[in-house]
Amino acid sequence: MNIQVLTDPFGRLLWASPALPGSTHDLTAARRHGIIDALFEADVKCWAHKAYQGAGPPVRVPFRGRRLKRWKRRHNSTHATIRCLGEQAMATLKGWRLLRKLRSSTNRITDIVKTVVVLHHAST
Repeated sequence: MNIQVLTDPFGRLLWASPALPGSTHDLTAARRHGIIDALFEADVKCWAHKAYQGAGPPVRVPFRGRRLKRWKRRHNSTHATIRCLGEQAMATLKGWRLLRKLRSSTNRITDIVKTVVVLHHAST
């Protein structure tokens, strides 16, 4: 399954998208859920991994390639430091064993993910 997640700058889970089939590319899923357009309209920057290359100005991605110049490597390192906070939210979701072992329709998965997000907020 493909679930897009938005977090605050401290790595706390804010929103989880409806589930899409796992074969859906991350950038396609973000566009389908309107995330890219919403970020652009709100003039909000976000940090994402390399799969979001070409998403536009609101989405910051690392440089690609093997032999990068020193400043690009430094940029990628800083980018990873910032993005690791967002990865904490994914770890929160993946920490629920139910979501790791779940095999069912995307409609059911969406309801379960919504429930997990509510339970997560209730427990913190």
